[in-house]
Order: sequence, then C-alpha cells, then structure tokens
Amino acid sequence: MQNVTEGGCHCGGLRYRLEGALTDVAHCHCSICRRVSGGLVVTWLTVPRSAFQWLAGEPRCYVAPASCSRYFCGQCGAHVALVTSHSPDSIDVTVATLDHPERVRANRHIWTGSRLPWLHLDEDLPGEVGESL
Repeated sequence: MQNVTEGGCHCGGLRYRLEGALTDVAHCHCSICRRVSGGLVVTWLTVPRSAFQWLAGEPRCYVAPASCSRYFCGQCGAHVALVTSHSPDSIDVTVATLDHPERVRANRHIWTGSRLPWLHLDEDLPGEVGESL
C-alpha cells in the first residue's frame, strides 16, 4: 500500500487507517469545534470516505449541528472524525489523532468569522469565512 497513515485515540481503543495523500488540511475556528473539543482550534484533514477505515474499536457518535456526525472514543473522549451531510463522500479526521501529526501541515483556515481575535496561528495561510470545499 502507498501513502498509508494511521492514527487513533488517546487510550488506543479506536484505531483507523487512511490511504492516499493528505492534501486538504484546515484549521477550523468554528465555535462548535471549540466546544466539542475543548480546544481553541481543531485542525482537520479531509479524505474520501473510501480512503478511511476503522481498524479497532467502535466509535461513539454525537450529532452537532444536525448536519455533522462527530465520532469520538467512548472511553477517553478523544474527538477523532466527523462526517457532514454537506460532503457525504468525505470524512474529516482530527490531525491531532494521527500517529505522526508532525508530518501534516494545514494549508488554510476555515470558519474565520468565529476566529478568536487574539489567536495567531499560521497567519500566512488563506482564510475562508465559511468553508468552500
């Protein structure tokens, strides 16, 4: 297999595999991601659903907002992935849960209208008020 990337939650209960290049990576500034993750920003990578596979565990699902199904570990609580009805053929995976997150770099910001005004992160990247992709 080429371009195989794996990751999982903190406790190891959930494991996943991604196949293919990881080229669509965005820092999300929406208030929903902040609330569900407890972080100031969530960095997501997006791949076709056909390139994603759960290897171990059964994720729990939280729907918020109604268009997003967010998958997390029921044991340690790590937010791992989401699928949105706006892009049903793709899946977003949290970069922080990759085994080697240092190998992936964001190439844009999304939901900048919700960006915390004092947060300065990768200022040289383009930003979108919503999300166009």
